[in-house]
Amino acid sequence: MVVEADRGRGKSSAAGLAAGALAASGESVLVTAPSYRASEEVLARAAAVLDDLGVSVTRERESNPRVLDTGSGSVRFVPPTTAAGLVADPEATRRGPPGEDGTSDGDIDPDVVFVDEAAGIPVSLLDRLLAADRLAFTTTVHGYEGASRGFSIRFRERLAASDHEVLDARLDEPIRYAAGDPIEVWLFRALLLNAGPAVDSLAVGATPETVRYERLTTSDLLDDEHLLREAFGLLVAAHYRTEPNDLARMLCGPNLSVRALLYRGHVVSVCLLAEEGGLPIECRRAIYEGERIKGHMLPDMLTSQLCDEQAGEPRGARVVRIATHGAVRSRGLGSHLLGEVRAELKNRGVTDDTDDSEGPEEWDWLGVGYGATPELIGFWRTNGFRTVHVSTTRNETSGEHSFLMLLGLSDRGEALAKRHARRFARRFPAVLTDALSTLDSDVARRALASTGVAVDADLSAYEWRVVCKAAYGPGLYDGDPNPFRRLALAYFTDRGSGDPEPSEVLSVREERLLVYRVFQARPPGAIAEALGYESERQCLRALGDAYAALTDRYGSDFAHRERERYE
Repeated sequence: MVVEADRGRGKSSAAGLAAGALAASGESVLVTAPSYRASEEVLARAAAVLDDLGVSVTRERESNPRVLDTGSGSVRFVPPTTAAGLVADPEATRRGPPGEDGTSDGDIDPDVVFVDEAAGIPVSLLDRLLAADRLAFTTTVHGYEGASRGFSIRFRERLAASDHEVLDARLDEPIRYAAGDPIEVWLFRALLLNAGPAVDSLAVGATPETVRYERLTTSDLLDDEHLLREAFGLLVAAHYRTEPNDLARMLCGPNLSVRALLYRGHVVSVCLLAEEGGLPIECRRAIYEGERIKGHMLPDMLTSQLCDEQAGEPRGARVVRIATHGAVRSRGLGSHLLGEVRAELKNRGVTDDTDDSEGPEEWDWLGVGYGATPELIGFWRTNGFRTVHVSTTRNETSGEHSFLMLLGLSDRGEALAKRHARRFARRFPAVLTDALSTLDSDVARRALASTGVAVDADLSAYEWRVVCKAAYGPGLYDGDPNPFRRLALAYFTDRGSGDPEPSEVLSVREERLLVYRVFQARPPGAIAEALGYESERQCLRALGDAYAALTDRYGSDFAHRERERYE
């Protein structure tokens, strides 16, 4: 079931009434939302229903309970990533740690799943939730929670193509306000809850040749409400989670500024930049030793987690958000906007025009952090960014692993980007075997291909013997995996562009095989099933063939003589 409504119509209350009734009848109800705060009304209404029906309830905690247990039924909140894992891969989730109530999330076998504020959850997670037998999605039509096109367009299409029977409902009569209450009208306008991009017909003619690059100051945005609505509406439409504070930060944030491409006066592509770095030595030392600093995400991460005490000294700008109008995507406008930003930063600052300052004389880097998909990695690498870090856990907002990428603008910035890209390439294979052993293979291979640094295999004569014997003769990979990993690392980092197309050396299937077996150490049987090999034997033979191709490409003279022995 899909329930749509404007804010204040009671959709969360309706979901809570239904969840409580289902729990009273002995069913297990799983509730998820972009945050626990967003689902509090669902839990509160469910608890009230159970109390009204005289059903005895055990609460995980008295205030803000996340679990309501009747003995025969229950209502339980879990975050979206956990909910998707429970539904799509319950056995994997069952191996997780116990929750706050002493039970593992894997112990839950939900009969029904309620997804509140569904438009605020990434489509990739919503897709996985479709594995449940019965679901209810509630979503806001107007307002930040419902602005993302992911739910209204992409997920709706996938839902229609699924095996589910879909029932639609819409709530129109307000319960929080009287119909037509001027306070609600004022609230929508004051917080730009109904802001959106320009209509498609006003944007369709936009190309890199017909647009104009603009630095939109706070004065520009406040003096032209249509411009403000289009710029902010475009950022909201492209992002899953937006809050009123985001509007305040865009207009008043001391280190934030806006850049846009305009077509006939309408915003067709926009990005929000944050000034970061340029930190004094005392601050850099404090971060390194464990203190946190707000407003400097990339320097903080590079210093505190990646052990680079000097990373906060170069000054840079982080792309906080970037969005292109849906009617003109795939025309290169996003790349054109980044190119204009890059050119500007080499000549002037990014600070707002609240004074006459043009910012620092030199900017060292341009950076970005985002929830990674193979397509997004390719976009940023195409624009010159290097992968420097991948988080070991999924981001609760995007449902993906967060990527950090850097682009050097000065010699100092390029040195910073190269240094961390090289370190990332060296450590990433070990992380894939451990914390990221379930990372999507396409994300992993593109991460390595997007470092912009080539790592030499540098195998000894003995190590080439090990590889050649497995590639051409009777040898086994399991006897000494290390040279195989180093050779695979040399191949992936040599790809350089992050191009998703097959290389002249290996096919995409063979690249996925290397990630699964050599980096993530998955068992051959599971790999054979995932990649469509007929048997474990065929899978392992394909691995040998892949290393024969890599030896032909990267092997030393000694390695080629070893190959001739088996030929």
